[in-house]
Amino acid sequence: MAIASGLLVFNTLKIDFEHLFSNQNMVPLIGVLAPLIVIVLLLILLISKKIQEKSVSNS
Repeated sequence: MAIASGLLVFNTLKIDFEHLFSNQNMVPLIGVLAPLIVIVLLLILLISKKIQEKSVSNS
């Protein structure tokens, strides 16, 4: 998750906010979107592992 956060910050700094949807910003915008998706997927995985541990300990 640290690598995804680092990439998120790096690519956010590369975005030109004055010309947000220009062709020059497509790579950094995709570079911001991908780590966000990774972070959400990792959070879902961590929550599902906690739920699984609780269900196993209750059985």
